Amino acid sequence: MKNSRKKYLINDKIVRKLIRGNKTLSSFAKSVLKATCLIPMGQTRSYKWIAKRIGKPNAARAVGNALNKNPFPLIVPCHRVIKDDGSIGGFSKGVKYKRFLLNIEKDILKTK
Repeated sequence: MKNSRKKYLINDKIVRKLIRGNKTLSSFAKSVLKATCLIPMGQTRSYKWIAKRIGKPNAARAVGNALNKNPFPLIVPCHRVIKDDGSIGGFSKGVKYKRFLLNIEKDILKTK
């Protein structure tokens, strides 16, 4: 368990460097992507949750726009972000793919 946590932290540091080093992202978008990385595998959070987490509680729509432009969709898990009412929301690669990724994560967790 300790080694897997260490491996996660190393990956987290790499992801944070990728986000921080990206010159095309606004500071708002960077904070959105960093907050999105906090969502555990197999779980979801709302756009509103992200907005509150970054100190912009009324910016849920802007969070969605920032996630739509996520340059690291397989690294930053934007597919884990859903609407506040529990519905799936949008996804740059299509809602069908978003559901597919969420289901894969749930299956992975079931086999652990």
